[in-house]
Amino acid sequence: MSGNVALAQTITDGDTIKLNGVTYRLWGIDAPETAQVCPDGWPAGRLATTHLQSLIVGRNVTCERRDTDRYGRIVAVCRAGGTDLGATMVRDGYAWAFVKYTGDYVGQEAQAKGGRIGVHGHDCALAWEWRAATRR
Repeated sequence: MSGNVALAQTITDGDTIKLNGVTYRLWGIDAPETAQVCPDGWPAGRLATTHLQSLIVGRNVTCERRDTDRYGRIVAVCRAGGTDLGATMVRDGYAWAFVKYTGDYVGQEAQAKGGRIGVHGHDCALAWEWRAATRR
C-alpha cells in the first residue's frame, strides 16, 4: 500500500503521520513521546513532532508499507520529496533507530550520537524506556 499526497497530512507525533485518513507509523524508528522531556528540560517530544512537520510541509509524501503494528497502524517507509523521513529524523537526533525491528538506521544514529545531536545531546531516555517508566 502506498499513499501519494501533498496536502491531506497530519503529524501525530515524531514517528506517526496521517495521510488521507490512513495512519502510518514510520518504519525503523522510535521518536520521543509528545509529552517526553529530557532531564535538562529539553522538550524532545514536542520538538520531534515539529521537526517531522517541517520535513513534510509543502512536499509530496509517499509511504511504502512494510508491516502492521499491534495498534493496526501501517508501518511504512515514508518519503517527503523523495527523502526518507525515518532516516532524516534519526540523523537529525529527533528519533532513535528502532533496532528491535531493523538495523536500517543504525548509521544515522551513530552519526547523531557522535555529534551529540538532539536526543543524544540532552541525555534523553530512550522512548521505549520512557513509555515503560510512565506506565507504572
